[in-house]
Formats: sequence, C-alpha cells, structure tokens
Amino acid sequence: MTAKKTVKKVAKKLAKKTLAGKIKNSATKATAKKVTKKAIKPKRTKVICISHKEDADGISSAALIRQAFGGDTVLVDYPGQMDALNQVVSDEKLKSLYVCDLGLSKKTQDEFVNIMTILRKRKVTVTYIDHHDIDPNVVRALEKLKVRVIHNIDECTAVQVYAAFKSKLDDHAPFVATCAAITDYMEDRPIGSKLLQIYDRQFALISATVLTYNIVGRQKEPDYLLYLVEELSESKFPHEIPNTFEFAQIQVEKLSQMIAKVKDGMKTMKNVGYMEILDSGASGAVNFVMGLSGKNVGIAYKERVGHDIYAVSVRGSKDCRAHLGKIVNILATDLGGSGGGHDKACGAVIPKPKIKKFITELNKKIK
Repeated sequence: MTAKKTVKKVAKKLAKKTLAGKIKNSATKATAKKVTKKAIKPKRTKVICISHKEDADGISSAALIRQAFGGDTVLVDYPGQMDALNQVVSDEKLKSLYVCDLGLSKKTQDEFVNIMTILRKRKVTVTYIDHHDIDPNVVRALEKLKVRVIHNIDECTAVQVYAAFKSKLDDHAPFVATCAAITDYMEDRPIGSKLLQIYDRQFALISATVLTYNIVGRQKEPDYLLYLVEELSESKFPHEIPNTFEFAQIQVEKLSQMIAKVKDGMKTMKNVGYMEILDSGASGAVNFVMGLSGKNVGIAYKERVGHDIYAVSVRGSKDCRAHLGKIVNILATDLGGSGGGHDKACGAVIPKPKIKKFITELNKKIK
C-alpha cells in the first residue's frame, strides 16, 4: 500500500469516529434535556389536609380525610390559616388539597379565594368542607373556580366529611364523626343524631369528652395533635390511645378550680358576662362565665403573648336569639381582627387595645 492510500484510509477512519462522536454527543445532550425537563416538572402526587387544631371537629375531620385519602396533615388555628395556605401554594408536588373546619371571615375570605384561584390554575384539586356561616358570594366564587364546596351549617364538619366520603371509610369512622358532633353541640342534627344512635350514649359522651380535653390541653404540642389524628385514622377509640384518660382527669381538676375563679373574676353588662382568662384556655372557661353570670351570652378572652391580640371565645344560651357568629364576624373585622362561627358558639381574634370596645359593642348588638 502506498503512503498516499494509507493517509486516505486513516483520514476516513478518523472522519467516521468524529461523526460517531458527534451523533453520540447529540444523543447525550438530547437525553440530558429530557431529564432536565422532567426535573423541572415533578409528578404531582401529594395530598394535604389543612384542618382546625383547636377542637375535636377539626381533629376528627383531619383523621377521616387521612383514612380516606392518606397524605399529610397540617393543623392550624384561625390566625394561622392563611399562612398555611400560602405555604402549600409553593409546593410543586401538590395534587389534592382538603380544607376542613376553618371558617372564613370578612377579613380572610378574599385572600382565600385568591389562593384558591392560584391552585386551580395549577390544576390542583381542592375540596373545602365547613359548617360555619359563610358569605354566599364566596361560595359562588369558589364553585366558579371548580373548588368542591361541602358546606352545611346544620351538621359539624366531621359529619359532613363522613357523609361525603363514607364509601372510602371503615366502620369506625361514624364514631369519630359522632365525637365531633357531640363536642360541637350538634349531636341533635339530622345526620349527627342518627350516628349517635349507633352507640351507647354514655360511651360516646365520655369518649368525646376525653378526646376534647386532650386536644384543648395539648394546644402547645403540635406533634401530639398530629399523633391524635393518626391514631383516630387508624380506628382507635380515645380510651385505646395511651394516657388519654389520665390527662383528661388532670384537665378536669383544672376546670373545677376555674369555677371559683370565674365567680370572683367575671364582670357583667346588661346582656353579657365576660372575663379575662390567665391560666387556662378561654374555650374551657367560657361556659362557666355564661352560666355563672346568669346572662344569655358569655365571653372569655386570653392574651396571646407576643402577638398583641386576645383569643376570644363566645357562647350563647338556648335563650339567646342572636346569631353570634354573624355578629362577631362583622364586629371583629371592623375592629381590625377576625372572627365568626355558629349561632350559639363562635370565636374571634381581637387586637388588645380593642377588647373593651368589642365587649361593649357585642353587648349592644344582642337583643
């Protein structure tokens, strides 16, 4: 072979190698691009339930959602509701969101609709389940966004969760819903009363009470509240959860001491009895304030240290004809806070300097 032919042959081999290299590099780059694209758009698989942490209705609702759909639970109070929602908006993996037992006030409803708009644009499935009084315009706005709204002021939230998803729940779920109905004073409603008939009344009452005392007494222990959700979702009765009865007994002893404190510390106006609570939860003391004052409405409020606000609980007797939830919603908003709830039981967050005005104005509006 001549030198000229040898050079041509070597050149030809080099050209083939170079071409093969280019093809391989192009394929590698294309694969890399595909991998990068998949990394940018992760598959949405996450299910989240945001529910009320302060009572058995919110905890029970979260437990039933967990049993039906799995996923993660986020427990919040009313002031923390919007912060929690704003956090889930940024979660690219979010597929389905359930919001339970978190009533909307005039202060929060517009922001809530805005957040739902963002989530629906991202094709996140949203279900809102609640029993507090709500502006019909807000319901229409949510339904227009194709948010599933399950809303009935005549049944507590957990009962509505059970009724909507019972095909996905086990035979223990009615008991969880019954406990919620009892503690929300709604066990006499159409569905709630039928669920209560399934069980021995005294057994249901003591179970609901023990559950409530553990929830109210552990508000500063978020991990424990999530533990309760998990245990209830796994079909545990309250008495089967370790130390619940022992802890409830401690709470009962504290509440019994509250009676004497309310007698000494409460004040009254024409239509209301009221008191600042220093060493227990306002919701645990408010019924004592109402009952011992002899008034149709009781108000108990406790400072949230470091936030310059009062957490307020309001309760009405059977003789109270005013819808306290509607009145408190408007009044709290006007004073720079937020609030709302049922006709005979509701709550609010009020700026500290406005608490006396809140009580005075509420007294005026009750006839």
